[in-house]
Amino acid sequence: MNYWILALTFLSVNLDFFFMLIFLLKKYKLSHVIWGYLLGNIILLIASFVVGKALAAFLPEWILGILGILPIYMAFHDDDDDDDNQKTTNKSETISTLVTYLSVCAGCNLSIFLPVLVGETITNFLITLVFIGTLTILVVLLIKLVADMPVVSKVMEAHGEKLMKICYVLIGLYVFWDSGLISHLIALF
Repeated sequence: MNYWILALTFLSVNLDFFFMLIFLLKKYKLSHVIWGYLLGNIILLIASFVVGKALAAFLPEWILGILGILPIYMAFHDDDDDDDNQKTTNKSETISTLVTYLSVCAGCNLSIFLPVLVGETITNFLITLVFIGTLTILVVLLIKLVADMPVVSKVMEAHGEKLMKICYVLIGLYVFWDSGLISHLIALF
């Protein structure tokens, strides 16, 4: 597993949620936000891994490289999600954070992590869970520290969407290359 790509994948699929984290951290206890966000990431990673294993059982790895189109599609697909106004009726801050995260990020995370995790062994996947879990906690703590800095809010508001799309394209190209799809297609010609 390439941990740079894994970290880039995590950051790019969660970039839009970092804004939500700022609001959640102002509203809820830090520990509840961490647990809700961590549970959401674990749920989506497990779903991506299971779907990837099912596909890998039927298709050769180089064909699975076509899944690299998903992150590239996400880069050029306009999201019109207005989940900032989402209302939850759950009393638990952890559940509210989890539900908010899943409603905002489920589609993107599944489509981006699926091609990245498709060829991983169970051992590498468990290491990935620990790695992403650690990143999740670190991100929440970091956002907690910088949430009140006006310059950060301005930069993310002005360039956050573009940076996220660039990351998606890079992840998609990596999946094409890493799966052997490109070398297989070159060999055909």
